[in-house]
Amino acid sequence: MSTKPPSLTERRKAATQLDIARAAAELFTERGPDGTTAEDIAQRAGVALRTFYRYFRSKQDAVAPLLAGGADRWRDQLAAAGPGARLPEALERSIAASLAAADAEAAEGLLWTRGLLRAAAEDPALRAVWYRVNQESEEKLREVLAGLAGPEADPLEIRLAAAAATDAIRIALEAWAESDAPVRGEGSPAALAVRCLRELMGGMRLLGDAGAGGRSGE
Repeated sequence: MSTKPPSLTERRKAATQLDIARAAAELFTERGPDGTTAEDIAQRAGVALRTFYRYFRSKQDAVAPLLAGGADRWRDQLAAAGPGARLPEALERSIAASLAAADAEAAEGLLWTRGLLRAAAEDPALRAVWYRVNQESEEKLREVLAGLAGPEADPLEIRLAAAAATDAIRIALEAWAESDAPVRGEGSPAALAVRCLRELMGGMRLLGDAGAGGRSGE
């Protein structure tokens, strides 16, 4: 599953998209989506409006790179487990690590996600972006899980496992965003996601032995 490293042009493009996404998230948090225009986002990000529309179709679409970044890192961590890894443990470790808020940057990313999910509660277009990001993540996750599980794995079980893992994180983040729980410890995204994962995949043959070591999610 090795991929070619991104070119300098691709890295610059990704950096610009992330700058725009952060500007959009800041403004949505400050003013709400209704109080924010694409022009406002472009100005905050320091780019021309035509540059904004080169990358994004709408103001809500602009936050997609920020919402997708955590899922990208999670799949990279999971893929690093390598073929033959026990999927239950590999999934739990990678989910817990990706949501652990291990440093200030990761904690800030979770807080941005909380603000966006709260804004999405009142904005159907922003919710649609969130659901699309999760659907795209689930599709990419199937490939990673298939590589870890090996060629003998049942494709239907791979799809179910990808759906369960993706939904575990989605539901955990949504539940956390509705609360004032901290980014670490009890009630945090990592703890909630591990709990959700164990509940969702308990009946799957491919993943059914997850959580045998305990239920704490720590």
